[in-house]
Amino acid sequence: MNYLIGDIGNTLTKVSILNSNYKITKSYNIETKKLVNNSHQSIFFKKILLKNLNNKILFSSVVPTVYKKIKLYLSNKKYKTYEIKDLNYKNIIKLKVDKIYQIGSDRIANAIGSYSKYKKNCLIIDFGTATTFDIVISPGIYLGGVIAPGVKLSIINLNKATALLPELKLKSTSKAYGKNTIDALNAGFIWGYQGLINNIIKKITLSSKTNYKVILTGGYSNLFKKYLNKKCVVDNNITIKGITKIYKDLLT
Repeated sequence: MNYLIGDIGNTLTKVSILNSNYKITKSYNIETKKLVNNSHQSIFFKKILLKNLNNKILFSSVVPTVYKKIKLYLSNKKYKTYEIKDLNYKNIIKLKVDKIYQIGSDRIANAIGSYSKYKKNCLIIDFGTATTFDIVISPGIYLGGVIAPGVKLSIINLNKATALLPELKLKSTSKAYGKNTIDALNAGFIWGYQGLINNIIKKITLSSKTNYKVILTGGYSNLFKKYLNKKCVVDNNITIKGITKIYKDLLT
């Protein structure tokens, strides 16, 4: 028996197939905006909905309109689709925040995935449409986090808001400053986000008087890993691992 889970993000949707041992065997990515189109949706899922697939499917989603379209499509294919907030995950993680309904499902999944793997205090930095910092401490308590502008979104918005600045493809090496526009932009984004990330890690660590396992995930995680002052690991499946934990504990 195989299982299907997915993460619907603002920019990208990732769907993964798990084997009977709940290990990822294959993953598929698609731009989330394409799933609004029925034909794109059908083509995408046609290659995924294989035989020997459990009829229960679990998603985390921060795009309700897309999730509703996917749920309807899969319902017509006789699958039962759930979003993680539909389930009672309180025995997996405790949320100590003011307004639980405001916490994105992906951030809940990141916290669960990190704590279930490392069993220690974790700080998860997700380089998605926004750059998010999430804190989970022993024995599985989510304390909240920080939301900062996403790297790619900032690059795109700067290009759109200016007449002469080009859209930048960020390079991992950068001089302290640039003698041309591209190098100047690259330096600004590399050193600007390096300072932002290191400062937020420092603030969280000092204010809580706690040391954390720092986990990076998302598009720019490998690029920024070498610019961080604190030792960290990159795990671009941490969200999927969190969804897997919820599926295994609550849907089987």
